[in-house]
Amino acid sequence: MKNVDLADIQLLALDVDGVLTDGTLIINSDGSESKLFNSVDGHGLRMWQRAGLKVALISGRDSASTKLRADQLGIEYVFQDCHFKLPVVEKLLDQLDLTPEKVAYVGDDLPDLPVMRYVGFAAAVVNAVDEVKQRADYVTSLPGGGGAVREVIEYILKGTDKWAELMERYLP
Repeated sequence: MKNVDLADIQLLALDVDGVLTDGTLIINSDGSESKLFNSVDGHGLRMWQRAGLKVALISGRDSASTKLRADQLGIEYVFQDCHFKLPVVEKLLDQLDLTPEKVAYVGDDLPDLPVMRYVGFAAAVVNAVDEVKQRADYVTSLPGGGGAVREVIEYILKGTDKWAELMERYLP
């Protein structure tokens, strides 16, 4: 694992297909697309935002479902149709005035590797390809689309004082 202080992480960047979903793409007969998103991951993303932290979605595919889910969760930074994700991340960090050490990224497939190698903390979902898992600082016990994002969020937040603050809402 890289030598990163989890308390320094300010941005959680996520791949979408295979991370926020199980990777299944449902193409309907009219050409529209459907995806299954996990509500536990969604609540985790809300908690992350409540802690004052930022979220970015970076997907190789362009999907109305992804945009809609991002809108539902209030995710401001959504980049789709990104076949080369690292330049997108570099530009976003420049815009947000963040260094790579302040970024966590969750991926599952080979196009995620350049970003995972660049950021301070890289996580892979358990059903990621071997090359991604081998280069991750953390591999989830849950699969993409099955709570893996929430697991990463809890791992990071529990490694800081932010988790206890968030729990005051639920356990006053």
